[in-house]
Amino acid sequence: MRSEQISWNEGSGWISRSGDVGLANLVFYFGTRQALASGARYRELRSKYPGARLLGCSTGGQIRNDDVTDDDIAGLALRFDRTGLRLATATVAGPLGSRACGETIGRTLAQTNDDELSAIFVLSDGLSVNGSELVAGITAVVGNGVALTGGMAGDGALFQETLVGGDGPPRTHQVAAVGFYGNAVRIAHGSAGGWDEFGPRRRITRAQGNVLYELDGKPALDLYKRYLGDEADGLPGTALLFPLRICDPEYPDNEVVRTVLAVDHDARSMTFAGDMPEGWVAQLMRGNLDRIAIGAADAARQAAADIGGRDGVAILVSCIGRRLLMGQRVTEEVEAAGAELGRGMPRLGFYSYGEIAPHRAMGECQLHNQTMTVTVISETDL
Repeated sequence: MRSEQISWNEGSGWISRSGDVGLANLVFYFGTRQALASGARYRELRSKYPGARLLGCSTGGQIRNDDVTDDDIAGLALRFDRTGLRLATATVAGPLGSRACGETIGRTLAQTNDDELSAIFVLSDGLSVNGSELVAGITAVVGNGVALTGGMAGDGALFQETLVGGDGPPRTHQVAAVGFYGNAVRIAHGSAGGWDEFGPRRRITRAQGNVLYELDGKPALDLYKRYLGDEADGLPGTALLFPLRICDPEYPDNEVVRTVLAVDHDARSMTFAGDMPEGWVAQLMRGNLDRIAIGAADAARQAAADIGGRDGVAILVSCIGRRLLMGQRVTEEVEAAGAELGRGMPRLGFYSYGEIAPHRAMGECQLHNQTMTVTVISETDL
């Protein structure tokens, strides 16, 4: 497998930063909604890489090696020699259609007369999709034996519109995924957080899907407003600094973190990126800058250990809440991940509204929030 890092900006257009990929057959690209909305950048990529699968999305910031940028588009072109590729797309109207959308993606990628499906990398609309249900739909079809990683598109801290492109101009309400086939491809992954719990544990007493109405019988939005104080006017963006850790009380170690996507002031409810099951225990969290960087290093360490020293490329998906909290120190987490992966490994990624990766304790793929997720892709010589 060969790789070539590419980027686009208003002044220079598309430039190749490193590598010689030859005839690429897969290109990842990440950029701002404003940069991707017209479809012109997609058409330029299609002309530059006519035979490649093109997969990308809008973001809350692009990661390229040790840098985090806002104005350019960051990309990575790959050439696989012994790995089959297939791309699937589906449209989702809203959260209630998320599981069916995932099943459609899964069926499309599972239907092959060639090599066995080994792994999937998926990008999803970040606002109109219940990430938990999307993941459940895909895994219901392909099984937990297929490595599934990816993320939900972002729109900075605006939460207005997100875009996903799969062999077509990026658009809203879209999910796109690439399947990797055969036994030559190697996918390793890691995921970790670094947030601290605070305040009392509360029970989710009323919820529907990814919409949370009540904690301990009281409106969820009221709880957040009390903790945010004067910053409550900035909802939902300011709620990113106070995610919820949730867990099944029967399995307290199998915890996940949920972050807010939208609020309904009339219903006093909050919409999260994934399911908020009734009866589960929830606890507020807040960030610790040093621990967040340590969490990024931990995620990269997990992936590096699984890849066994092979050359490859890394796709980093980190939550927009982490970036907002870290501010100008945000490069500390990508540098920490890079130190574990090795400076020679090309790294591309984005800040997201949700991260998709197997749960470290359970092994099953889940939607995460407020994590750094690392996917390392490589190909064997034999």
